[in-house]
Amino acid sequence: MLKGLFVLVLLQIAGTTLSSLWLPMLPGPIVGLVLLLLGLAFLGAVPESLQKAASLLLQYLPLMLMIHAAGIMTSYELLFDEFAVVIVALLASLLVTIPVCGWLLQFLARRMGGEQP
Repeated sequence: MLKGLFVLVLLQIAGTTLSSLWLPMLPGPIVGLVLLLLGLAFLGAVPESLQKAASLLLQYLPLMLMIHAAGIMTSYELLFDEFAVVIVALLASLLVTIPVCGWLLQFLARRMGGEQP
């Protein structure tokens, strides 16, 4: 498990470094996640140590998200000032996400040989 945590931290550091050097518009952890995705696609499977580390971190995910929720609540005035922008962003993401999820479901159903919904 320690090896898996080391790999995750190393990928986040690599993502932050790449982000600061070449991709300043993307957050470093996102670049690190993309590197993790590419590495796992190359391997074709999730190593056991990485699986254990990810399972451990997923147990504490609600606790990690609580910090952001508290930050939103302390900045509620800014949220109300930008309410229209927030609503437009939420609607735009909804209009993109629903068709993409439907397409992905059909693609995966065909790939696994199941019936299409």
